[in-house]
Amino acid sequence: MKETIAIIGGGPAGMEAALSLAGRGYKVYLVEKTDALGGHLARWDRLFPQQDPAQDLLNEMIGKVREADDYIEVIYGTELQYVKRRMRGLEVMLSNQTVLQVDAVLVACGFDLFRAERKEEYGYGIYENVLTSADLERKFKEKKVVCHDGRTPQKVAFVHCVGSRDEKVDHTYCSKVCCVTAVKQACEIKELYPEAEVFNLYMDLRMFDRYFEQMYHKAQSHFGVHFVRGRLSEVSETVDGKILIKTEDTLLGRPMKLTVDMLVLMVGMQACAATAELAEKLDLKVSPSDHFFETKDLFLRGNQAHAKGIFLAGACTGPKSLPDTLQDARSAAESIHRYLTD
Repeated sequence: MKETIAIIGGGPAGMEAALSLAGRGYKVYLVEKTDALGGHLARWDRLFPQQDPAQDLLNEMIGKVREADDYIEVIYGTELQYVKRRMRGLEVMLSNQTVLQVDAVLVACGFDLFRAERKEEYGYGIYENVLTSADLERKFKEKKVVCHDGRTPQKVAFVHCVGSRDEKVDHTYCSKVCCVTAVKQACEIKELYPEAEVFNLYMDLRMFDRYFEQMYHKAQSHFGVHFVRGRLSEVSETVDGKILIKTEDTLLGRPMKLTVDMLVLMVGMQACAATAELAEKLDLKVSPSDHFFETKDLFLRGNQAHAKGIFLAGACTGPKSLPDTLQDARSAAESIHRYLTD
């Protein structure tokens, strides 16, 4: 058995890094604070761009982790308590009092979703038929995409950039996947309810990756989804429980009122709640502009933290799509291997 690595976080990044390291013969402790692996992936229904079932990918990854149990030990229901440097390697204390002697630590704690109730003007937590993209994804997963009172939605609107590119909530960055998620979910609504009218209210569409532009064109040409450029200004509830939206169509230069059965807020990514605490325990640096972890540089050492023997992977260093997260995890495993063999 080679050297030993502790991975903090059992989401896609943590699992993929663990599998990559196990494939090289390293012993891995995969530390997950909940009682299940998967992170946000476990709450998702279908994945863009090709609508693959999220559960299939999750089952495959968890199956591989279990098959590698000679090399990967999953420790559930616990968190990192502290790390001490020894003459050789690191001592990791977990909150369940387990002590691990390791040669490197990989942080893959992921991200949190923006709390939509912070944008009070959008009515989340006030009006029953205002949802977040995560709420809607759960409805897709449960096969119960209806309004709060059980009605089939006839008009649905999606609002982009909720908690992203917004100075008022100190999130000036783009979360990268909100636009494509809105397009994906809009198409899924049309698949369920072909007669429904679906609107996407956006500032700028950022369809940056392979197949994303095709999804956007399909949403328009095949499903008839309406795209309206403008910033939402006001949301209120009608006497019959519908949602009245006031916005401006900035392409046409005119105000717009729209009454919908369901309003979906596309919530962005933010640094997870544990970031500041982990930064203190592991002597890591956090970006003052977006509050995600900082790496040594953006080019040749994009998975190395500033502290020796500590590495970073996945969305803990900034918003990433799932393919980018998995690729970053493999890159982190390679960085750890080089560190331990140089």
